[in-house]
Amino acid sequence: MSYTFSAIVEKEGKWYVALCPELDVASQGKTIETALASLKEAVELFVEHASRKELKAALSSRPLMTTLEVTV
Repeated sequence: MSYTFSAIVEKEGKWYVALCPELDVASQGKTIETALASLKEAVELFVEHASRKELKAALSSRPLMTTLEVTV
């Protein structure tokens, strides 16, 4: 079975931190690619061991990504 989740990547010092907000699973790496690869592995492990209830809740809680304009 295939699932699609969100991934957010931020640089923290010399490392990149990747977060899957639906599952609250995070990982890190020295490059964006390694951070995402580590996150994918962590998410796969989570999904393999998650209950149907946990997966249903995660899949129904997609984050909203948008922009906003601020004038100072």
